[in-house]
Amino acid sequence: MAEEKQTKITMIDNVVGEGSFHRELTSENATDLIRSVDAFLFDCDGVIWKGDKLIDGVPEALEALRSMKKRLVFVTNNSTKSRRQYARKFASVGLDVSEEEIFSSSFAAAMFLKLNDFPRDKKVYVIGEEGILEELELAGYTGLGGPDDGKKTIQLRSNFLFEHDKNVGAVIVGLDQYINYYKLQYATLCIRENPGCLFIATNRDAVGHLTELQEWPGAGCMVAAVCGSVQKEPVVVGKPSTFLMDFLLERYQITTSKMCMVGDRLDTDILFGKNAGCKTLLVLSGVTALSDLKDSSNSIHPDYYTSNVSDIVLLSRKE
Repeated sequence: MAEEKQTKITMIDNVVGEGSFHRELTSENATDLIRSVDAFLFDCDGVIWKGDKLIDGVPEALEALRSMKKRLVFVTNNSTKSRRQYARKFASVGLDVSEEEIFSSSFAAAMFLKLNDFPRDKKVYVIGEEGILEELELAGYTGLGGPDDGKKTIQLRSNFLFEHDKNVGAVIVGLDQYINYYKLQYATLCIRENPGCLFIATNRDAVGHLTELQEWPGAGCMVAAVCGSVQKEPVVVGKPSTFLMDFLLERYQITTSKMCMVGDRLDTDILFGKNAGCKTLLVLSGVTALSDLKDSSNSIHPDYYTSNVSDIVLLSRKE
């Protein structure tokens, strides 16, 4: 049935043309979009900034949307920072964004444990950075691993037994610039040998704009390494999973049809928005190029696409 549906879609696309599923943002539809939306959800890396540099026009666009009484929410898969740390980063680049407006995958991982009544006496092993550890602490859990284990090494020698904490009840894997063989073995033993140990991934992004000039390996690389050794798939709490959307709906009481997800990735941001029933806008300031969007193999189509965030406001003013 799914194959038949996809065949019909392809036939329609061939007849109507490549613009039948995604439309370029224009002065006319930008105005319509703003009028129809009460809350804009923004990804951060590649949308608001690249590395530590703001993308041109972002401050003015956010200020204009706030002046229109639009709710702004920042939903990021980057787990290296906690919500508190992200609020400090926003401030450091001159943006006034509160901690309550930020929903990170590090926060989502901690909330997943909390909502599933993860025992307080159990520990959590982290392949990831300070963001996950801080969110775990704020949620009342004990985290192990993280950057500290990035300094540890092993020696594969005769009769060597790698010891791990048998009280670890969950392993969380996120973006980790300190990943090493020690961490992979520790996570593998916990998942394979500790009864009922949960395997949680913050996200599976392949790459990300972690610096201004280049893309870097994303959390998906770390997750794939652990999947390979444990032969098991994780629970994914970041985009495109709609787990975070539950918090957004409870916090803001806005229907998803009145939300617009703005992101630079088709397989996370746009799919997240579509899965939740939001309007979607792809910006070409990050990972996805126009050629990727229009490639015949692409099956994920935003409602709109444009160059960057500032176009939302600039185009609406041209009407």
